[in-house]
Amino acid sequence: MTELAASDFRPAQRHIRLDTILRLRWLAVLGQLAAIFIVAQGLEFNVEIVPCVSIIALSAALNLALQTVSNPLQRLEPMQAAGLLALNIVELAGLLFFTGGLQNPFSFLFLAPVLISATALPARFPFGLGVLAVARASVLFFFHLPLPWNSDDPLVLPPIYLVGVWLSIALAIGVTSLYSFQVTEEARKLADALAATELVLTREQHLTQLDGLAAAAAHELGTPLATIFLISRELEKTVKEPNFAADLKTLREQTQRCRDILSKITQLSSTGAPFDRMKLSELIEEVVAPHRDFGVDIKVRIAVAIVAEPVGSRNPAILYGVGNIVENAVDFARTTVEVNAWWNKDTIELVISDDGPGIPPDILNRIGEPYLSRRRSKDEGGGLGLGVFIARTLLERTGAKVSFTNRTFPDHGAVVQITWPRDRFEAIETFEETIG
Repeated sequence: MTELAASDFRPAQRHIRLDTILRLRWLAVLGQLAAIFIVAQGLEFNVEIVPCVSIIALSAALNLALQTVSNPLQRLEPMQAAGLLALNIVELAGLLFFTGGLQNPFSFLFLAPVLISATALPARFPFGLGVLAVARASVLFFFHLPLPWNSDDPLVLPPIYLVGVWLSIALAIGVTSLYSFQVTEEARKLADALAATELVLTREQHLTQLDGLAAAAAHELGTPLATIFLISRELEKTVKEPNFAADLKTLREQTQRCRDILSKITQLSSTGAPFDRMKLSELIEEVVAPHRDFGVDIKVRIAVAIVAEPVGSRNPAILYGVGNIVENAVDFARTTVEVNAWWNKDTIELVISDDGPGIPPDILNRIGEPYLSRRRSKDEGGGLGLGVFIARTLLERTGAKVSFTNRTFPDHGAVVQITWPRDRFEAIETFEETIG
């Protein structure tokens, strides 16, 4: 219950649609043609039109070929997407070679393909594209044709300025791409973790729905079993053959046993059953009971209060969330886990603590984030580091506030405090309201 196995949940793969790349490439083609037209016709500067237009034409021809041969809606593999972005860098470098190199203010467009890859591709591809872009900028520092300018008053920039331009391009590629990658990676991890949480919620909802299905099955099977029971009883009275009579008796007894089992299922599944609502102490005992036989002493303390004990619904989200935290405490405890509860007319508080090593200081403020784990799962498949995140998300959806601390020195161990507004805890009626 603590972790989702990797085989149960697979994070979404990072892919870019071909249509997205083609739109960006067509935008680049139009922008490059417009820039050449404005510089050559509007500003009347001497531009190497033929080689520049040839590079742009090759780029446009490749776009047309990709649109014709491939489905634009297909998702590219990371290597394919990185290849097209690398081609953009090479094409830009070719245009800059004929238009002044790093003296051209459009040289900062080296940043665009790297930034796109940082937001959509695994880490190794933005790094490789960044190295390619910086390498092309370094070549253009030494080798390029003059910047298109007025031939009567040519523009000559000092080398120290060009060094500054190269350095600013390199820093912009590194810093901006790293920042974009980190932000996108955090957003992706959060989205994957929330998807895993929804998977847990869906499983819990299916389990609650099984009760209703069991009740319906019991109701439908009740009539034919009653008929079999009555017929077998009447036949038992009329048949004199001992062997047949013994078989009929066995049939009647087993039929009655089936009826008793179905009766119990119906009672447990019926709405308004005694277990639909439970006291806080009963909830704690149901959560703690499965973990008592693991060599760790679990001490439950319920504070004496003047106000009546809170009674809430038997909510799977609360049971799963609190149970997950108790299980973690048992896993890390040396000898003892304490579960303390108290309440008043406004608040319900549950504190779960252990005598284990506690939460490492460097992750104390991040505990509860997705994919944050420093232990190997006991399962063969390993864990995803989502257990505490899912538990915290489920509890907060029920109105709880969850906080994580360590015991005060010289004591050691982790402390998890769960606090509900009493009216919110007692008003939770159904599992569907919790996940809605």
